[in-house]
Amino acid sequence: MRVTLLKAKLHRVTVTGADLDYEGSIAIGPELIRAAGLLPWERVDVYNVTTGARFTTYVIPGRERGEILVNGAAARLVQRGDQVIVAAYAEFEVEEAKRHRPTVVLVDRENYPIAGPVHTVAEQG
Repeated sequence: MRVTLLKAKLHRVTVTGADLDYEGSIAIGPELIRAAGLLPWERVDVYNVTTGARFTTYVIPGRERGEILVNGAAARLVQRGDQVIVAAYAEFEVEEAKRHRPTVVLVDRENYPIAGPVHTVAEQG
């Protein structure tokens, strides 16, 4: 049996822009992609803390540090300045799942990772 668990999340990042005319996706700054261990084209869920809206999209590498740019139809669900959570999930065998700890990236007001580049739930105590 396989179970789906949180792989990684960017916690309460601030949306830096929204582009309705782009074909889709969420552009994420390169340092945030690295810190969370995300991959280009990886499926993510986005939870808008400001409005409660939720949607699924995929990651593309952003060009700027701290960038969180929502593109395509999902751009209607966010505004610049909204706080969102970006979450990626992965499937694990049960025994592997028991050992898994997700990566949680906390950020400052400019969307720069804080408390080291990567913060895991297990390290929160």
